[in-house]
Amino acid sequence: MGQTSLQQLLWLTTTLSCTAAGVRLTVSPSRSQMFDGEFVSLSCEEDDSSAGWTLRRNTSLDTRAQCGADWGTSAGSSCKISDVIPQESGVYWCESREGATSNTINITVTGGSVVLQSPVLPVMEGHDVTLTCRTKTPPSNSTADFYKDGSLIRTEPTGHMTIHHVSRSDEGLYKCLSSSDGESPSSWISVTGKPTTTSPPSTTSASASSSSSSSIDTTTSAVVKSTVPPVCVLVLLVLLVLALLVIRRVHRKPKAAEVEAGDDDIRDDITYSDVRGSNRQEKPIRRNRESDPAAVYSAVRRTEDVTYGQIVVRPKRTREVPAEPEVVYS
Repeated sequence: MGQTSLQQLLWLTTTLSCTAAGVRLTVSPSRSQMFDGEFVSLSCEEDDSSAGWTLRRNTSLDTRAQCGADWGTSAGSSCKISDVIPQESGVYWCESREGATSNTINITVTGGSVVLQSPVLPVMEGHDVTLTCRTKTPPSNSTADFYKDGSLIRTEPTGHMTIHHVSRSDEGLYKCLSSSDGESPSSWISVTGKPTTTSPPSTTSASASSSSSSSIDTTTSAVVKSTVPPVCVLVLLVLLVLALLVIRRVHRKPKAAEVEAGDDDIRDDITYSDVRGSNRQEKPIRRNRESDPAAVYSAVRRTEDVTYGQIVVRPKRTREVPAEPEVVYS
């Protein structure tokens, strides 16, 4: 009964603390760099419902600040910033009442005239990525140079660059330089590995294209959902330790009760007896050496006992050969 209740408690607590795997944070406009004074909207999106989540952030102005109380305007599980400023650059995330968290988004607010439009979430390996050098005043299609980790990649006359079939080697810090408006801040682009699951074969090219698109969407969603919050892991470890302690205590109590109840019966069955031991040592037989001159005595002396041995030496007997009778020859 006790173990069943304990298992139910563990299941309930785990369910409540690990629900962050299905929530994701989105930002509009969909980029990680914003212009000073721009309108920004952040939303916590969940598969079943978006209720019960709040937006928090870490910036140079505040730490773990909640939307609505310290910054922005809260509307359910969404938060709106009407005029974002450079001091609001930082990390943003969704958090539940139980402490579970979603993915994080790094937002950079610049007072300049150029931003790099890049993916907010990690890009899956093998996909294409397009980077755009966007200016605050139109047009945004002027010639731009694109840099990775401080090195020039190439110059694009249209102001945007596409990286085909990205790999882990494409991870890095990217920025752009507009020929007319200047340089953008730098943004980190992350690349994640391909999933190991394979989709079933298709019969026609049309169904293959549809299946591939559906598989990509499902995989991207699964990658975001698979983020396990650190708080969930910590709660599970604490619950595991508590469960072991409770089980150990439950097993100890019946044994202690059985021993305590059986003490009286054990005392009644005890029989006492008086056993005395003696270490009797027999006195050795001492013989006079003069009575038997042929005897040789050998003694071994030890701390607890003495043993005597008698050796008798007899004289060696010689065999007498009879003399031959005298023979007389005639």
